[in-house]
Amino acid sequence: LACAGSVGMSTMADHGGGAGGPELCSVSVVSCLLLACGYVGSLYVWRSQLPRDHPTVIKRRFTSVLIVSMLSPLWLWTWRQYTGFKTGPSLLMLMGVHLDGIIAAACLPLLLTMVLFFGPLIQLVMDYPWDLFEGMKTFLAPQFWVQCLADMRWMRNQVVAPLTEELVFRACMLPMLVPCTGLGRAIVTCPLFFGVAHFHHVIELLKFRQGTVVGIFLSAVFQFSYTAVFGVYTAFIFIRTGHVIGPVLCHSFCNYMGFPAIGAALDHPRKVTIFFFYLLGVILFFLLLFPMTDPTFYGSLAICHLTKPDTSTSVCT
Repeated sequence: LACAGSVGMSTMADHGGGAGGPELCSVSVVSCLLLACGYVGSLYVWRSQLPRDHPTVIKRRFTSVLIVSMLSPLWLWTWRQYTGFKTGPSLLMLMGVHLDGIIAAACLPLLLTMVLFFGPLIQLVMDYPWDLFEGMKTFLAPQFWVQCLADMRWMRNQVVAPLTEELVFRACMLPMLVPCTGLGRAIVTCPLFFGVAHFHHVIELLKFRQGTVVGIFLSAVFQFSYTAVFGVYTAFIFIRTGHVIGPVLCHSFCNYMGFPAIGAALDHPRKVTIFFFYLLGVILFFLLLFPMTDPTFYGSLAICHLTKPDTSTSVCT
């Protein structure tokens, strides 16, 4: 058994420069699945009859997901040790935790995401009750941020969820998937774990009877589709920039904006103007997608070392 295990690990390690074999792929997929289950399962270790938005429930879940998130790098290290895969750069570099090019990594992907939401942002400005000066004054006031940090729902949606989900589902899963699938397929495959992980909301909606069964499942399918597409985008950002901070900030921004209120835009008295900016934002987003994520802005892309050069050219350059 020891000899067989040694041969198996040696075989997997031999794939250190390119696409992984079936053994490596099996271990990688199962590792990602277990990590996703661990993240979602940590939300339900606390028995409670309270809804998910209750401050007590949120605080308890903060504790469990933060523990899982802190252990996720150890899970990645264990995967590397078990498979014997030669990852090259340090684990922190692979996870996008480093200072090289961090300013660009924090700013450019967020600006790109704001371009995509150009229409909803214009719609928000039009409906905002205060003028720009008053809005900026409120935004910069310390009391505003104190209130935000004291709000458990705000902390969950804007800080804890983006940070922990991007760390687990992007920074730790992508380095495990890339040697198996290559960069392009990893960008599409990784978000499937992320999308499925959000199906757990169905349990709570059914438990508290917040809608019909059909309506709840349709909502879950929509959320899966939306989160999967978003996951593709943040996985792309992670690989193109080599940083996790960009996906975290984009995730936080998108949580704040939510899905575009297209129905409200259709009923808006200035709907023509709003939809013009909707369309302009989408066009500019696709025009700027590759220029604003040009890897030359962000330093070394450690994750691109996990696959063959000829399979990473289009994403890593």
